Amino acid sequence: MNEPDREYSSPPRGKRVALFVTCLADLFRPSVAFASIKLLEQAGCEVSVPLQQTCCGQPAYNSGDYEEAVPLAQQVITMLQDADYVVVPSGSCAGMICHHYPKLLEGVWRERALELAAKTFELTVFLNDIAQIKPSKHKPSHNISSVAYHDGCAGLRELDIHDQPRQLLQKLCGIEVSELQQSEVCCGFGGTFCAKMPEISGKMVDDKLNDVLATGADMLAGGDLGCLLNIAGRARRLGEKIEVRHVAELLYQDLDTPAIGEGD
Repeated sequence: MNEPDREYSSPPRGKRVALFVTCLADLFRPSVAFASIKLLEQAGCEVSVPLQQTCCGQPAYNSGDYEEAVPLAQQVITMLQDADYVVVPSGSCAGMICHHYPKLLEGVWRERALELAAKTFELTVFLNDIAQIKPSKHKPSHNISSVAYHDGCAGLRELDIHDQPRQLLQKLCGIEVSELQQSEVCCGFGGTFCAKMPEISGKMVDDKLNDVLATGADMLAGGDLGCLLNIAGRARRLGEKIEVRHVAELLYQDLDTPAIGEGD
């Protein structure tokens, strides 16, 4: 289900933006959250990170455990309802809030879910289409020769995210993306899919990694940490040299943090 047409307008400077960090960023890659905050501030937003946030409920929902997903969705709605905008550095979690909360909930809660969905955006969509972020006055400090980009399934198919990260990489960093031959094919992560179907998932990530390596790019970027952790882990196990980073880190030029799958 693609994102419905919405009237986009740039937020006045100082608009309150709540960052929904996501579980993977919180537990495995906090640098993504910090880079997201800095980018939103660069775009003129007043950013908050609600401390009560936990999981959006997507793993339970995708497994059919709606009874467990409902209270998590209600908690997220209550926590974020006062923000002017909600920004999520993940297409899958943003898709959960925008598309699946209204399907999951009923009555008044469904109405509240629709209100939250209308002001919730994935990070690159918000920066590019809503806030229309301008390049920093300081030139990028890192010279990056070539970057391939992985389009996560949820962002691509549920939220129509494709041009936004590429436009931001060109505008903010001067980077032209090296396109994958099969850019619309899943990497094999799929949340619980990789645990339930490891053989199939392994073949899919091998195909994706080979597609990335065939571009000759030095770095792979993407907007969903689950995909990036999956691809980076496979590359490391196979001894392939490819630097993997979330697009927020690249846009903010945080290249001092070890790449995904590297460092201690």
